[in-house]
Amino acid sequence: MTFASQNIQQRIVSLAPSVTSILVAIGARRQLVAVSRWCKDVTDVGGLPELGDCWAIDTAPLMELRPTLIIGSVPFKTETVQKILALPVPFLALNPRTLADVESDIWALGALAGANARAGALIREMRSSFARIRKAAKHAKTTPRVYCEAWPNPRISSPPWVAEMVEIAGGEMIVPAGEKVSDADVARARPDVIVLAWTATGGKSKPEQSLANPAWQDVPAVRDRRVLAMRDELLNTPGMPLVRGAEELLRILHPELSDGAKPQNSKKRAKKSR
Repeated sequence: MTFASQNIQQRIVSLAPSVTSILVAIGARRQLVAVSRWCKDVTDVGGLPELGDCWAIDTAPLMELRPTLIIGSVPFKTETVQKILALPVPFLALNPRTLADVESDIWALGALAGANARAGALIREMRSSFARIRKAAKHAKTTPRVYCEAWPNPRISSPPWVAEMVEIAGGEMIVPAGEKVSDADVARARPDVIVLAWTATGGKSKPEQSLANPAWQDVPAVRDRRVLAMRDELLNTPGMPLVRGAEELLRILHPELSDGAKPQNSKKRAKKSR
């Protein structure tokens, strides 16, 4: 099954906040006919119908919207994706791992929506913002060792693009990114800072759990009480929210440089996870 031509106005159902944030940012908001229940936490979706996601969805109301394209992303539930694939509508699943992958997704969505120029402008804006943050981080006197966590049980480290963001913000991710890790793994790595951004929880990660972890009492981040929670969408949504996430990481890792991290393009593009 082929995708509709970019010359035809698409009727897109987005089942991923990252997809929605990109489509809105490139000016393709009018092509959206429905979004996931999480998308409103990332960007302004107005009064669009809210459906499920790649974990759980009722396909009947989805089909009533006469979509020409359904877009989702990992992670997903196999049974749910099988239901979506059985529909007579093209389905695109994105699986970014790195910041370069995020750029590729922006290009792809721009092509599908007939917004190539806007997609290119968005990529240039993101690159410029990351370069500004990297420049500010060069004034730091230390390079903190960092553990970023996407989920506590089982314990999963933040995705690979977050390791790149940590480096941009003047730190070093010292636990393999996007993998299951143990308490012992983190204890051996001895991070100076622990950042919690638990998926789909907003800002409700719980630093007190890490601070009370018996296995981590000798970890510098716990000993110095440098365990902090971030809104999860700022690390877990591979799109424009990552710029704000990198700015926040700079503030956390180098609070003495926080004035240098003030956003220059702070048009509240994003407020949730992927």
